[in-house]
Amino acid sequence: MSAAIRVGTRGSALALAQTTQIANRIAAAAGAEVEIVQVTTHGDTSAEPLSSLGGTGVFASALREALLAGDCDLVVHSFKDLPTAEYPGLAIGATPKRADARDVLCARDGFTLATLPQGARVGTGSPRRVAQLRSVRPDLEVVDLRGNVDTRLGRVVEGDLDAVVLAAAGLGRLGLLTTFEPEFLELSAWPTAPGQGALAIEVRSGRLERTLVRALDAINHPTTQATTMAERLVLARLEAGCAAPIGAMAAIDDGLLFLTATVYSPDGAQSLVSSHAATPESFSIAHLVDAAQDVSERVARDLLSGGAADFAPMKVTS
Repeated sequence: MSAAIRVGTRGSALALAQTTQIANRIAAAAGAEVEIVQVTTHGDTSAEPLSSLGGTGVFASALREALLAGDCDLVVHSFKDLPTAEYPGLAIGATPKRADARDVLCARDGFTLATLPQGARVGTGSPRRVAQLRSVRPDLEVVDLRGNVDTRLGRVVEGDLDAVVLAAAGLGRLGLLTTFEPEFLELSAWPTAPGQGALAIEVRSGRLERTLVRALDAINHPTTQATTMAERLVLARLEAGCAAPIGAMAAIDDGLLFLTATVYSPDGAQSLVSSHAATPESFSIAHLVDAAQDVSERVARDLLSGGAADFAPMKVTS
């Protein structure tokens, strides 16, 4: 590893904002200089719908290749964009504390999801959000949407769309929550993507420099690590890609690890929900991981036995 710790990231405004926050924390914890390395991914350059590109893993592959090639020492991912399958030669080095996991609706003229006019045009590139919108408001025209946050919001400002659905965490990291005053969609009725709101710090497998290990330990958040693991294990156990219409939310409360997951049919006409809880023996990382594995297996088993695979595209490659 070079004298400066090199942190790889996509070049979008959101990716740079969240990576800069992480880089500053790593620099402070390691007592070392940090250099940000921008990497262009296929997902950034293609205008095709996300589903036709093979899922959100298109945002991760170039970063991972740069990491394996030694162009950087770690990379910062939005956890919801990271495929669930293990990647040879790489490992998750840290999971910082999660931001707001909710989705938000950014609409013109102060409209909410309930008050949008019949036939209103709502933009999203997420199959999960498409299914949820069609489930709640089948009268809406759902428009496939790509581009960075500014581009998406711009289509509402320009009048091309009546609203867009975005992640609250992204708007928060860009300082746009107070600017657009969005409607927050509560997780109990509108579960979001496994890992949404969380970041994943990926490193090369094997022995790491001591200063980097110290920095990763300092920014890791055990509760976030356990809850995002539980959510993503459901995705993995269902053999679903990152773009499948699945919402999941885990939380630790009163000594229990709770997990709820919902699988939607693409048209939003059907959905299945499963909720379970596990009791960790302690709040050590090892016991939290055991609890996450246990509860995710039970939730996934429920969903499969309930017929989730019959109405959802459960084998999307990510």
